[in-house]
Amino acid sequence: MIDTGDTAWVLISAALVFLMTPGLGFFYGGMVRSKNVLTTIMQSFFIVAMVSVEWVLIGYTMTFGADINGFIGSLDKIGLAGVGMNVLENGTIPELAFVAFQCMFAVITPALITGAFAERMKFAAFRTFHPALGHLHL
Repeated sequence: MIDTGDTAWVLISAALVFLMTPGLGFFYGGMVRSKNVLTTIMQSFFIVAMVSVEWVLIGYTMTFGADINGFIGSLDKIGLAGVGMNVLENGTIPELAFVAFQCMFAVITPALITGAFAERMKFAAFRTFHPALGHLHL
């Protein structure tokens, strides 16, 4: 049975982590020279969009899908197939709320990594750094 308090807490937590990612971009933007501020902020906003799409398409199923020999998740939930408002096993929140919560941590992790190469990489190089985007010309 869905617990509204637990669900609200998870969704509010997901929203707060979502706000951390642009905040991180502005934080890193404040530590670089003025000519690199826009690039640094764009990296964080770009990561929000790209990782969210990746999480929905394949990340969730490979992380939380039925495991294959205890190594990696299967593709049974690719593109969130079969994921809905059903309650997680032994849980009190809808699976979609869990997906959103975990997605935000999948987003903030690479955003934290961008601080390691702030001012050392142009946006085009950063975009190419991501394997799924190497063929795109934005």
